[in-house]
Amino acid sequence: MGVDSDGTEDAGWEIDPEDEQGAAVLAALGRQLKAWREEAGMRAADFGTTLGYGEALIRKVEAGKRIPRPEYLDKADEVLHAGGRIAAMKEDMEQVRYPKKVRDLAKLESKAVELSAYRSHNIHGLLQTDDYARALFQMWQPPQTNAEVERGLAGRMSRQSIFDREPAPALCFVQEEVTLRRRIGGTMVMRGQLERLLEVAELRHVTIQVMPTDLEEHAGMGGLIQVLKFADGSAVGRSEGAFNGRPVSDPRRLRILEHCHAMIRSQALTPRESVAFIEQVLGET
Repeated sequence: MGVDSDGTEDAGWEIDPEDEQGAAVLAALGRQLKAWREEAGMRAADFGTTLGYGEALIRKVEAGKRIPRPEYLDKADEVLHAGGRIAAMKEDMEQVRYPKKVRDLAKLESKAVELSAYRSHNIHGLLQTDDYARALFQMWQPPQTNAEVERGLAGRMSRQSIFDREPAPALCFVQEEVTLRRRIGGTMVMRGQLERLLEVAELRHVTIQVMPTDLEEHAGMGGLIQVLKFADGSAVGRSEGAFNGRPVSDPRRLRILEHCHAMIRSQALTPRESVAFIEQVLGET
């Protein structure tokens, strides 16, 4: 969250400069807001005063340079007597506020009936707590701005609605042991993260396994793997160590990723052993 040029608290997010689709949606919203304001006979400065924001922010939103927060649109709808038509734009803005790559991933996850994933450096995004995810974003290099951290965090947390879907998708996660022991964000943050893993592991449609560090053979040396399967029989997968890290959907390449993930699962601790292991690490943390 930033501060506008006149000292008032900023009520929006920066648009991803590479997100052409999002920029187009935001520009259209800005034009509509400006048209509503002008039809009401209000100057930008007066409109901002009424809403509780600075004129600079009003002009940024109307120019498609700033993504307005939901409360901004609610206030604008009320002040301009739009009858809910401005407030209805919140859904579009809720999508645009997240980076395009996050939206694309969330769209795939929302349609998946099965997800299989292996992580070696940190906890999978769908399993991360708010504090753990924020700590990760804050340590990225080069450093991100506060606004970028919050935007990335909001996008990551929004994807976790996958756990509430009906019918529930089958979710299988394999985590490298080191991801449980590296105290990202400090001891208390990591304790909260381990407790979250144990909580999610209780869900009937979720399987969490741990890959021990002391194994002599390891099928996951190529790095992260993720495969998403859909109701129509199609699938998409990606691995850091295969096919130049690009997403693949043809059956032959998918079989390679699925075979590798199956080998990783067979080498990892069983789900029951993994829960006991996580409990042990939590006790040591």
